[in-house]
Amino acid sequence: MDGRESFEAWRPEWRVEVLGAPPLIAPVRQFTYPMQIAGEEDALARGALAVMVHPAVGGSFLATCALGFTAEAMPSGAFACAHAEEICLLAGGYAYLVNTRRPEACAHLGLRPVVEVKVVRELGLLVFVGFHAMAAWGRDGLAWETKRLSWEGVRVGEVVGETLNGFGWDMRTDKDVEFVVDLRTGEHVGGGFRGGVVGDFYGIEI
Repeated sequence: MDGRESFEAWRPEWRVEVLGAPPLIAPVRQFTYPMQIAGEEDALARGALAVMVHPAVGGSFLATCALGFTAEAMPSGAFACAHAEEICLLAGGYAYLVNTRRPEACAHLGLRPVVEVKVVRELGLLVFVGFHAMAAWGRDGLAWETKRLSWEGVRVGEVVGETLNGFGWDMRTDKDVEFVVDLRTGEHVGGGFRGGVVGDFYGIEI
């Protein structure tokens, strides 16, 4: 996924090199993401995204980001954030938000996988799109998370003012239903996911 739009929106206080392989001579500072998280003990076995980050202050460091998924359709890349010290590293659909001055501080976005990223310059947001919902990261961290928008698959359109339009699939009618998300709050109207079904579907209690 191309992160150039984020660099056009915000000027980061760091430089980054996405590496094809770990460097032959590794820097003194190295960080592996995710940190110790239950259920992710073997995450690196799926492969990793390796990037060299050069902060404006402090020494360079190597960030090794475990891939969420190995499918080529899952996006990977580096994105600028509205907070100039932060970098977003997307690795096989997993999003890692790292403070480049304190790289031991890494937030692993709960929305997994991320399949698309929208840059909302005016509101200072990176909007992450998943299969069922969306989340936004702003200058002060996680800004909001939507409720479920679709049974499976979210299609988003363009940002219009302070809203984002899209479509979510309704399993019961087998149709895409339009939704509108308020980019200030994450609240939405419409969408293909509605309650009232008895049972447990995709592990979500309804």
